Amino acid sequence: MQRIMLAQAGPGMILAKEILNPEGMVLCGAGTSLTPGLIERLAGFEIFDVTVEGHPVNIEGEKTLREELQEIDLRFQRVEDIAPLMYLKKRIQARLVASRSLEAVTK
Repeated sequence: MQRIMLAQAGPGMILAKEILNPEGMVLCGAGTSLTPGLIERLAGFEIFDVTVEGHPVNIEGEKTLREELQEIDLRFQRVEDIAPLMYLKKRIQARLVASRSLEAVTK
């Protein structure tokens, strides 16, 4: 999933998290497909960012999935003989991969 500015959102993107107004009322539920009309209405409610499924927007300076996985490998390389830490490393990597689109792997 990726948090993006509403101005970056496009039709067909799927909300990964619900959108709440300042009072905590749900404006849109998770799983909702964005349409031009919905994006316009959200802007009218002064919603500035949304969390969408996958990783549809490339943001300048943001690391690719491959770069992030390599950083995790580097951080854990001195403790490769400690099984609980290797388990933790694998869990971190799996969670990171699950949160990002599979298309990001090919970059």
